[in-house]
Amino acid sequence: MSATASNSLLRLGVNIDHVATLRNARGGRMPDPVRAAQLAQMSGADGITLHLREDRRHIRDADLPAIQKAVGIPINLELAATEEMGRIALAHRPEAVCIVPERREERTTEGGLEVAGDEGRLRDFIAPLRDAGCRVSLFIAADEAQLEAAARVGAHVVELHTGAYCEHFEAGDIAARDAELRRLFVGAALADELGMEVHAGHGLNFDNVGPIAAIPELVELNIGHFLIGEAVFVGLDGALREMRRLMDLARE
Repeated sequence: MSATASNSLLRLGVNIDHVATLRNARGGRMPDPVRAAQLAQMSGADGITLHLREDRRHIRDADLPAIQKAVGIPINLELAATEEMGRIALAHRPEAVCIVPERREERTTEGGLEVAGDEGRLRDFIAPLRDAGCRVSLFIAADEAQLEAAARVGAHVVELHTGAYCEHFEAGDIAARDAELRRLFVGAALADELGMEVHAGHGLNFDNVGPIAAIPELVELNIGHFLIGEAVFVGLDGALREMRRLMDLARE
């Protein structure tokens, strides 16, 4: 096992995309994603995640440099492996770049990146980002073939897609939930053995985060939609602090 043992505290990355979604629904400047990033930092977030999509439905181009200037914690820029997004990432050089699959018709990222069948293109996309000093992550399923391919193309990090686990949890399908949880445990151990840092995210909330946070090799969770929604009721500070409490509790 790596230095990220099960008693180590997890980092919490906060995705602020849906503050921008709300802003874009009305137009104008409010609510301001920059302010959300600052509040997240003040509330103990370890990093800020934002997804610059091809259609700019969430974050817009100007949000990235504004947030970089406004906060002192790492920025994790999620993007598709396209020429345009590569240029933007190299122009701004965020601390981390997470490559995700993207389809215009999806409401949210629906599955993990297909790495095993696209190694050559992804290796070429990743190389200049690595050279620029960005920590490169791939958002993938906890699948042996995908994890091994991620290591071959030069990813520093893999972020394991927890969506299926969360869906089974919500549906009350205990057998399917537990099977997916076992797959995530095995996948995290393999990623660690392959020399990659292990993150996880998608669909996590107060109810389902505990078993995921208990995965020994995990270093970071990235959570967005639930925290922004919960902030409507308890404020962003309250939502983040409760999530942090539950993550820490799972590691005790």
